[in-house]
Amino acid sequence: MTILQVDKERAVTHLTMNAPERLNALSDEMLAALQETLDDLATDPTCRVVTLSGTGKAFCAGHDLRQMTAMRQNEDGGAAAFKDLFERCSRVMARIQSMPQPVIAQVHGIATAAGCQLVATCDMAVAAEGTRFGVNGVNIGLFCSTPMVALSRNIPRKQAFEMLTTGDFIDATRAQALGLVNRVVPMEALVAETAALADQVAGKLGAAVRIGKEAFYNQLQLPTAEAYAYTGDVMVTNMLREDTREGIDAFLEKRDPTWEQ
Repeated sequence: MTILQVDKERAVTHLTMNAPERLNALSDEMLAALQETLDDLATDPTCRVVTLSGTGKAFCAGHDLRQMTAMRQNEDGGAAAFKDLFERCSRVMARIQSMPQPVIAQVHGIATAAGCQLVATCDMAVAAEGTRFGVNGVNIGLFCSTPMVALSRNIPRKQAFEMLTTGDFIDATRAQALGLVNRVVPMEALVAETAALADQVAGKLGAAVRIGKEAFYNQLQLPTAEAYAYTGDVMVTNMLREDTREGIDAFLEKRDPTWEQ
């Protein structure tokens, strides 16, 4: 069984976590498959958008607790293995945001702990009605410190802190209100709605979206004045592209642009 299914449909690549018996947990095998596949896609000029979903009854239940328990048998109590695990998981999260293509999470069932982190890390997310989100590690004595990084950068800090310290779940409607997901749709419409959003983004000038995604995350780390100076330079670079000139000319001439993408 392939733990991560890869299906390409025109300019969109669909990734499906395929370990339903483990609720698509971020096991060593899953993290390795995600890292390798995302690294490959980052340099694939034919891919303009990526979607990420899970098989079975859940999107992703976070880290694989059985594997983590086994790590405790090491001489150091698992310290080195745990550190390596969290570093590998963080690299996957960082890759999602550093790759040039937008990544859209297609979420159903539950997204818990590092699974919720995965949703928060993706550039956009579409959720099925009834989906539940939680950073509930505190319920078993493990505060979700690494998932907190992505969550606290997506939703208001007091709401994030409440989720982290109570372990309570929120539903899809609440997740949308807080900004964790973009859209909430009936389960039967989840695949189509995610595909429609992916196709819409894939239909834009690929170079502009790539430039824009990189600038989006870079400017978030800067003070306002520096962010404007940086994005002004980005706008200049974008404006000087021939395909951008074609897009502007086409708009003014009321015709469709001719882009090589």
